[in-house]
Amino acid sequence: MTWQGRRVLVTGGAGFLGSNLCHALVQRGARVVALDGFLFGGGANPANLADAPIELVRGDIREMDLRNVCEGTSVIFNLAAQTSHMGGQNDPLADIAVNAVAQVRLIQAAREAAPDAVVVHASTRQFYGRAQKLPVDENQPVAPPDANGVSKFAGEQYWMLEHRVRGRPVVSLRLTNCYGPRLRIRDARQTFLGIWLRCVLEGRAFEVWGGPQLRDLTYVDDVTEAFLLAAATPGCHGQIFNIGGPPPASLHDIADLLVSIAGPPARYVTREFPADRATIDIGSYHADDRAFRTATGWEPKVSLEQGIRRSLEWFRPRLAEYL
Repeated sequence: MTWQGRRVLVTGGAGFLGSNLCHALVQRGARVVALDGFLFGGGANPANLADAPIELVRGDIREMDLRNVCEGTSVIFNLAAQTSHMGGQNDPLADIAVNAVAQVRLIQAAREAAPDAVVVHASTRQFYGRAQKLPVDENQPVAPPDANGVSKFAGEQYWMLEHRVRGRPVVSLRLTNCYGPRLRIRDARQTFLGIWLRCVLEGRAFEVWGGPQLRDLTYVDDVTEAFLLAAATPGCHGQIFNIGGPPPASLHDIADLLVSIAGPPARYVTREFPADRATIDIGSYHADDRAFRTATGWEPKVSLEQGIRRSLEWFRPRLAEYL
């Protein structure tokens, strides 16, 4: 697929993953429309799209008429979501409104205004729950540990139903912990690494909850490449794929690496899981993403050490814009 001149819609386009995808598409010559509601607690930040030749549409997918933004698009990258696990637990109705009901609204609008558009949907590993075996492949039963996992799974399944019933080319990518430039770092609503990076850059100790749990982290450039390949590879259409990263590491290993790269006064303390988080923690997780690698030839190119180093270097001169 050539991106030159294509009209592409990125929902959640001012957020972390969406904005990085927008920049990559512009570099490839696409005409990019970024839709974002700038909802409170989300990852959207005006700085993410600053000075880029991107059409930014501010609108809430729960309320606005979505047909105009869909009109004439050949690819829709759907990253609009409520991603906070505790946010979903505390307000499941708001969670469902964004992650499930609004997805149906977008599906209906795209039927009218972009009936042939390829859709790549950003999904999550969260609804697998606790791993029955590691690494986790796409066949593990779904057992969401929290309300956010339920709503995200519903949204994914509405899109896959659109493929089965209407024949639309849809790909769903189940992402793990993604990080890198433009991440929300003011708190831990997107990933634990966000608040770790902030604390290090401010010279404060960060907290590690637990410590031995395994995680695979995916650097944002590798995630972006996965989205582009998913859209451009017809063999992916109609499929659900896990997306992982470099070899997994424990939270303590990741913390030690961050401290080593940042240097003094970077430090951390280990805490027990807060009671409200312990009940929804999934324990160790890392993805078996061989299916996607086989289908596309994709593989992560940025190691954990490189990714953390690049993230610190990127945020250091821009910290004020992300707090």
